Amino acid sequence: MSTQRDDSMATIGSLPARLVQTAADWLSQDVTPRGVPRTDFERLCEQIQPVDVILVEGRSRVAGIIQSVTLSAWTHAALYIGRAGDMVHPEAVAAIKTAGWAPDTPLILEAQLGEGVHLSALDRYRQEHLRLCRPHEIAAGDRDRVLAYALDRLGMAYDTRQILDLLRFFFPYGLLPRHWRSSLFEAGHGEPTRAICSTLLANAFASVRYPILPVMHRGADGQAMFYRSNARLITPRDFDHSPYFDVIKYPFFGDDIARYRDMSWGDTRPRAAERRRR
Repeated sequence: MSTQRDDSMATIGSLPARLVQTAADWLSQDVTPRGVPRTDFERLCEQIQPVDVILVEGRSRVAGIIQSVTLSAWTHAALYIGRAGDMVHPEAVAAIKTAGWAPDTPLILEAQLGEGVHLSALDRYRQEHLRLCRPHEIAAGDRDRVLAYALDRLGMAYDTRQILDLLRFFFPYGLLPRHWRSSLFEAGHGEPTRAICSTLLANAFASVRYPILPVMHRGADGQAMFYRSNARLITPRDFDHSPYFDVIKYPFFGDDIARYRDMSWGDTRPRAAERRRR
């Protein structure tokens, strides 16, 4: 059985690059209408700190798959690395120069389908629903090592075998031969020279043994022992659920909940919003 699965997964490597890119583009296409942002983006940009994890509620076909499988709205995770003018990593500096970003531009590092590991301006998610997850009291030295680990992966290819896995979700599961069924969330799947968004971040924090959702077992003496979860089984929602990451919210109405009576409330939900909800 494992040989059959290996053979089926190897087929993605033999597909023409144009076909792989076409599939990646189709999966990445937004299919859900953009809603009203629930985050004060300007405040988020002012308060964000290096190695904060940004969770994104995706609207693409691949986001819909991840939402169905993980039962979570969060479908993408990126790492905040700092302002463009503060970067000293050679590849990061080269990417910033090519993109022409201003020195005060807040930057994130992310792994994306069809694009691999690259830098982006945080502004690309200005209109999206975001959540900030901050590693609680991470040591300054470990923070720097997490950043270095992630930046050293710039240019790493996205795990294109994930494309084949994701496409399988669009077919009736029972009609697929067993060895063609998805191994997307199975331990050991994929190559160490390729990445997906949450796996990259999980490995970066694991490099300094910072926990996300560790597995805990008690020995015969009752002493607790922690074991690192397989990075490939870490999904974006795990940063939200982790007790070791603080969830930081910047609501667009502000933090003063005592002013809730000042909010403008409508008596009837707009019909367009009702249709989107269905």
